[in-house]
Amino acid sequence: MRAVIVHEHGPVRDQRVETLPDPVPGPGEVLIDARAIGVNYPDMLVIEGKYQVLPPRPFSPGKEVSGVVSAVGKGVTRIKVGDRVMAQREYGTYREKVVSPEATCYVMPPAMSFEEGAALGLAYQTSHFALVDRAAYRKGETVLVTGASGGVGLAGVEIAKALGATVLAGVTSPEKGEFCKTHGADHVIDLTAPDLRNSLREQVYAAIGKRGVDIVLDNVGGDAFDGALRALAWCGRLVVVGFAAGRIPEVKANYLLVKNISVVGLQWADYRERDPEWVQRVQTELYALYEAGKLKPHVSARYPLEKFADALARFVERGVQGKMILTPR
Repeated sequence: MRAVIVHEHGPVRDQRVETLPDPVPGPGEVLIDARAIGVNYPDMLVIEGKYQVLPPRPFSPGKEVSGVVSAVGKGVTRIKVGDRVMAQREYGTYREKVVSPEATCYVMPPAMSFEEGAALGLAYQTSHFALVDRAAYRKGETVLVTGASGGVGLAGVEIAKALGATVLAGVTSPEKGEFCKTHGADHVIDLTAPDLRNSLREQVYAAIGKRGVDIVLDNVGGDAFDGALRALAWCGRLVVVGFAAGRIPEVKANYLLVKNISVVGLQWADYRERDPEWVQRVQTELYALYEAGKLKPHVSARYPLEKFADALARFVERGVQGKMILTPR
């Protein structure tokens, strides 16, 4: 089989596709013939050695894959050979054949394509846990999503709308704003506006009133975080998901007291490792929303496995809308 192999952390374009023996599933594991591989921003950070969790070298990057189960190990009871599944891993999916624990595999709905299966994984899980668990969302609340046109951001827009929220999409261009509206956003917030620390709040007030927004799912950090914090309503909640802008913001604790607001973080992989059954339940809910037509994963680009570096370069160029997929075959 072919696989992207990282021997030393460094630039993405220094890495290569190599040919390796086919893997064999161990106890509690399944072997998946990959059909679609999800491309995520953290994949680039892992390759470069900049992520918070780094695997032992050599390794294959990649956190999600969809495909067909071709073999199962001893003790596997829930998944069988021939099942169409999506799997979540900490790393190791940039391969033609992927071994995954049964606990982190999810049988896909019959009508779901492999591309949709790979797309409706990490990004949607992250946004669901951010909104429902960390932010304690209540039906009818207002939700601002920054970086709303990216993979995690767009998933947040769709999930919030599917659960009954009024959704504000924070984006960096009118085109991205219109794109988010086609996926359920009610209002668009311009993250390129001058003096964003103040102007973001004014945009929120103009869209939904001076009460402010109940929840912020922040994928951007930097000035967008500063402005979103000021745009929160009384008892509002901001969930820190990522720092696409590059600057990790700081919070003055006294400001949290003024409006009884809270700022919390999300590291989704902890849920997968600590409580995989909880993640299974969330994935079942996501699949139900998909089958009801309320979630529509958007695949914006497809690359063959050997062009993985071209796909990851799109994150640097900020040219990603929705999800990118690697096609191993």
